Amino acid sequence: MKIVKNDHTGQQVWEYEGICVLDTPQALLFEARFNRSDLHFQGILLREGDPFLELYPRGKWFNIFEIHDKDSGEIKAWYCNVTRPAVVLGDVIAYDDLALDLFAYPDGSIRVLDVEEFEQLDIPPADREAALAGLKELETIFSGQRSFSMERFQDFI
Repeated sequence: MKIVKNDHTGQQVWEYEGICVLDTPQALLFEARFNRSDLHFQGILLREGDPFLELYPRGKWFNIFEIHDKDSGEIKAWYCNVTRPAVVLGDVIAYDDLALDLFAYPDGSIRVLDVEEFEQLDIPPADREAALAGLKELETIFSGQRSFSMERFQDFI
């Protein structure tokens, strides 16, 4: 399937291929590969070809990308986008990114990113409120006593 990232206005900014590996009433789970040149980001090295497991919970205002090392398979981090709920149309899954992100590390630490960019978005008040609620839900998921796991995602969403 094609995975499409849109900006807050619905304009496409990035697309790439992914394989749907799980389709449940709660969520869709995709496997994809990092398809950009190597990049240092938030203290980790994202390498071209690193595998991502991408979770799109149905009806939620976020997605969760679990980033693995392409050689060792080790989890590097989780990158979470605050978004409008993802939409599936045929062989395309698309989401509107709302700038706000949460980055979680295997040691349990988290960082909220792009707060100022989010605050400047021209979006309806209801979307702003839902996005902030999505961020709060992500903070709860990643600051609990049990560490997040894609295998047990139903326990968290």
